[in-house]
Amino acid sequence: MKKYKWLLIGGNLILLLAYFNWSVVRKEQTLKEGELVLFRLAPVDPRSLMQGDYMALNYEVADIKRNHLADSFALVPWRGYAVIVLDSNRVAKIVRLQSDKSELAANEQLIKYHKGYFDLLKLGAESFFFEEGKGEPYTKAVYGGLRVDSDGNSILVGVYDDRFRLIP
Repeated sequence: MKKYKWLLIGGNLILLLAYFNWSVVRKEQTLKEGELVLFRLAPVDPRSLMQGDYMALNYEVADIKRNHLADSFALVPWRGYAVIVLDSNRVAKIVRLQSDKSELAANEQLIKYHKGYFDLLKLGAESFFFEEGKGEPYTKAVYGGLRVDSDGNSILVGVYDDRFRLIP
């Protein structure tokens, strides 16, 4: 019995490490091959007593009522896909919400969402952390930049200024 216990623990450990490595490889692939999408940021307070300096990323397009994405927040599924279109500066606008990966027009793209609070959709990273005391350059942030893969998964790559340049 003891022999099988260690075999089972070892097998589970190998499976866990394999899953972890697979997810890292997928995220690296999204960073390398994903399409850059910019989301306009809504104003926020970039300070937290518990977390230090950071910027909460509230995206303007994620406001369901303001952008007329649904008649009621209650009618929006908890999880799904936001169909976005990009303008010439790569800034996204949500055109509709859907529950599956149905057919898209040539200029449309998917990004996964889940429902948040206060009529907002969660589209990806919600916080951008930076070194303590180094937040001054980030006060000029106007856009959050995400890399989005073909499945709608997104990874935050940084924040951008009003001229669509990455803030280092």
